[in-house]
Amino acid sequence: MAASGRRGSQIGLAPGALVHVGEKKVEKVVIRVLAYNSETLIERQLEKVEECLEFKDQPDLNLWIDVDGLDRVDIIGKLGSYFNIHPLTLEDILNTRQRPKTEDYDSYIYSVLKMILLDKENKEITIDQVSIIIGSNYVLSFQERDGNVFDQMRERFENPASRLRKSGVDYLAYGLIDTVIDNYFLILEHFGDKIEYLEEGLVLHPRPETLRTIQKYKRDMITLRKSIWPLRELINGLQRVESDLIKETTRIYLRDVYDHTIQVIDTVEDFRDILSSMVDIYLSSISFRMNEVMEVLTVIATIFIPLTFISGVYGMNFKYMPELNWRWGYPTVMFAMILLAVSMFIYFKKRKWV
Repeated sequence: MAASGRRGSQIGLAPGALVHVGEKKVEKVVIRVLAYNSETLIERQLEKVEECLEFKDQPDLNLWIDVDGLDRVDIIGKLGSYFNIHPLTLEDILNTRQRPKTEDYDSYIYSVLKMILLDKENKEITIDQVSIIIGSNYVLSFQERDGNVFDQMRERFENPASRLRKSGVDYLAYGLIDTVIDNYFLILEHFGDKIEYLEEGLVLHPRPETLRTIQKYKRDMITLRKSIWPLRELINGLQRVESDLIKETTRIYLRDVYDHTIQVIDTVEDFRDILSSMVDIYLSSISFRMNEVMEVLTVIATIFIPLTFISGVYGMNFKYMPELNWRWGYPTVMFAMILLAVSMFIYFKKRKWV
């Protein structure tokens, strides 16, 4: 089937029909193969998906196939047929609108989660889907783009004494999931610095731009929460799945990942609460500044009320007003007005109204 960016393209199709739902995020699909055991390491980038068959039937080697790019439906379909992956699983891999979850298909375990990346140019977060299939001696991982997040995992394979080389593919799957979740901490650290900087300037210089930034961060937190909250269910599913594909030694590490997930969720919730309180602080700061302005204007208006009265009286120009013909009338009235204004200001100052 042709790739499509809309969920509605699946309407009317049979269950398991392979249609790409999402954006095309790579120019060319990249397939990487890593075959390993404690003594051997083979790493290769394939030109054709058929080349992975060379490694498939080698029971003494563990196999990791990583696919970057999901728009080539034919590649996903061929991999599915080579490893006997259920069509519903392939459909979920191609549908990038999936909610994080874990499913046990007896011969393999399928997990899908969200990779959160930070676009360094426009400082926006992007969310990609990562699908992981754990088989008897293989792991298949599918990403929407080459985010280089798993590069550190590949570097660890170069050490023959590393736990990755000595353990099974279930530990590799744990490592991939742990890498995705650890990346959340980098994103949250970025937001933590931004929120702290925003909070410092909020009280001193509240501006409309500040409120817009707060609202943007609140939307980002909602997006993060939608991607992160279901991870608890995903990790719990891997811990409790009754399958020999997950060894007891790996379940211990999954509990550690679960703790990390809870920590990430708590941090997101804390940020949401802080941002909500920052909106209240912004409104209070604006109100306080408005009150200060109104206080100054009120004092000025109060001082000028009697002065306006005096000037109004002597502006009536009646013929028989004694002070109009008095030589010292004008300077006397001006002196009285100045004296009255200064006296009122001193009084307001003593009462701490200004």
